[in-house]
Amino acid sequence: MKELDIEYIINNVPSNTITIDKSILESITGRNIYHTICILDSICKKINEKIKYDLDKRLEEFNITNKNNNLEEIFENREQIELSKFYEGLPKSTSVSIQYLIDKKIKL
Repeated sequence: MKELDIEYIINNVPSNTITIDKSILESITGRNIYHTICILDSICKKINEKIKYDLDKRLEEFNITNKNNNLEEIFENREQIELSKFYEGLPKSTSVSIQYLIDKKIKL
């Protein structure tokens, strides 16, 4: 997993909670459920970091343009609000890490 693929996340990762049989996850990793969860945890942390980096990079554009504007325009920036709503609507990183594991997008 080199880069975060937002299109993949939007199209393939369920935004609601689903139940997955633990034996499926164990068979993919070849380890018991404890080790599988540890693997998913480390993947989840990396995904969180990448999402945060991506969001910060996009929000930085607004900070540069807002330095010269007055305070009223900062709070009414619709593009920034829409961007924040988009990232809030993404599936949780735990769901993304499980889907990456199921789709074998992660080298173990």
